[in-house]
Amino acid sequence: MLTDTHTHLYSESFEQDRKEMIARAMNAGVSRFFVPAIDSAYHNAMHELAKDYPNNIFLMMGLHPTHVKENYQEELALAKQQLATHPFYAVGEIGIDLYWDKTYLKQQQDAFKIQIEWALEKKLPIVIHARNSFEEIFEILDDFKTESLTGIFHCFSGSHAQAKKIITNYNMKLGIGGVVTFKNGKIDAFLNEIPIEHLVLETDAPYLAPVPYRGKRNESSYLPIICEKLANIYHVSTEEIARITSENATKVFRV
Repeated sequence: MLTDTHTHLYSESFEQDRKEMIARAMNAGVSRFFVPAIDSAYHNAMHELAKDYPNNIFLMMGLHPTHVKENYQEELALAKQQLATHPFYAVGEIGIDLYWDKTYLKQQQDAFKIQIEWALEKKLPIVIHARNSFEEIFEILDDFKTESLTGIFHCFSGSHAQAKKIITNYNMKLGIGGVVTFKNGKIDAFLNEIPIEHLVLETDAPYLAPVPYRGKRNESSYLPIICEKLANIYHVSTEEIARITSENATKVFRV
């Protein structure tokens, strides 16, 4: 049993073949899909998916940092309303992204703090998007240091020191996806020094497809490729990687 802890199944990229794509993933052994939010434009599509696959698809709610703009407070109000009226398994994906644009850094910081507070109130984990922003995110997490705050640093692509800090200081798991298969991904150089108990698997579909599909549309059926890469890094079977990372996901999401 494989668990994809981060997949945008509602993406427009799957408009033509969504059901077939999910079936391919299930046939490949992926039995659970955790679906992060982006903004209110996708809320209805997320609920439709969860309704169609009630035993396999688990939703998160939040405002993605790249979608924090002038109207971010309106978007946060809609996300908060969703959290009050529907079951969700995490607040996410949330965080800070300084890769494309730094214009809304202050707004991103504000939105991140507000959504962490929701997670603590609701006793939910958080799923963090961190791109060119580890230090900014650590600074905010330092203000919320509490054992009750748990979650995942999604699509982890940082350094060994950052990985250790995330695990030790913030009680978070590392989301490992297609980057681990990239030649310039770098994390494969030190990952074997991190116990598997701190990792979860993800695709971030339709983004960041693993080699040999790099540059093409990603999908959850490619999760076994990431599992196999970790099996090679840790010198254990793919079954062992699947079992431990799925157990880790269960601990985070409590499902």
